[in-house]
Amino acid sequence: MSQGVNRKSILEMAHGAILERADYEMAKIIDNITDANTEAAKKRVLTITLDFIPNETRTAVEVKSKAHSKLEPTMPVKTSLFLTPDGDGQLCAVEMPPQIPGQMGIDGSEQETAAVLKVIR
Repeated sequence: MSQGVNRKSILEMAHGAILERADYEMAKIIDNITDANTEAAKKRVLTITLDFIPNETRTAVEVKSKAHSKLEPTMPVKTSLFLTPDGDGQLCAVEMPPQIPGQMGIDGSEQETAAVLKVIR
């Protein structure tokens, strides 16, 4: 081939769109890693798939690319519910706060009244 040939990686083809898709997924991975609601040490995966589909005469090849990231899901949020009768004798579920409602914390904050689960029947 002549010296003026513009050789590029397959990842640079499609006017740079394959690399752009990889960079787009990489941004998702960075956001997921820095999200305090996900497990820090779990791995994330970036997969780039290239499909090569030749025509019948083998004179042209269609290339389809796909970039996909596998992210760490957010960690579960936990709470505890205490089952107790309300003032009318009906069973209700009350969220257990970390302290007694009205109690002052070390930081000067006051524990809010416990939330009662709204049950629709």
